[in-house]
Amino acid sequence: MSGADDGAEFDKAYWARHWEEGRAGAEPAPANPHLVREAGVLGPGTALDAGCGEGGDARWLATHGWAVTAVDIAAEALGRAAAHEQGSDGDGSVEWVEADLTTWTPDRQYDLVTTSYAHPTTPQLDFYDRIAAWVAPGGSFLVIGHLHRDDGEGGHGHGHGHGHGHGHGHGHGRAPDADGPPAHATVTLADITARLDPAQWEVQTASEHTRTAGHGMTLHDVVVRATRRG
Repeated sequence: MSGADDGAEFDKAYWARHWEEGRAGAEPAPANPHLVREAGVLGPGTALDAGCGEGGDARWLATHGWAVTAVDIAAEALGRAAAHEQGSDGDGSVEWVEADLTTWTPDRQYDLVTTSYAHPTTPQLDFYDRIAAWVAPGGSFLVIGHLHRDDGEGGHGHGHGHGHGHGHGHGHGRAPDADGPPAHATVTLADITARLDPAQWEVQTASEHTRTAGHGMTLHDVVVRATRRG
């Protein structure tokens, strides 16, 4: 689905420009509603948020008992995330890590690895393969991505700039322009589930969603949650 150079635009310089130009002074982004629903049925443990952006998902996990490592390539996004955490009333804490997820490797596995709309420099599905390896036996892998549709619109029916209407974006993850993500940054349900070997993974959730977020933006999402067999 993706060529080797498809993600070249999503490098560190791109995300630095994106975060320096976008969402200045905006309220902190809430957690992705798909993350809230899917992680809400799991018992808390250790979690990795791969491409955390301003940290809405990471903060939600932390305040619900998870020990969270949140990784992003963009220093500006992480600075905002840490500031939002300090200003929150929650009891949870997050370890914020500035790193390129295509080269960085954690020194442990996690009970949950989650990623929301993350776009790296590598092909999208290869990125999912890479971070799935960080899930511990018995742990969960949660992917929330932009749905690729046959009409060619990709993840968004219409755009209003800076990607996600609910404000949750990532240094590896916000749509690159007002028209939504390019085709190579979108996926189908079959794309993701085909990468999850049934001998190693049990798929718990595999669904497509269309929803309206902030500013009337229509979002087309794909959500996959799988458990690594122990």
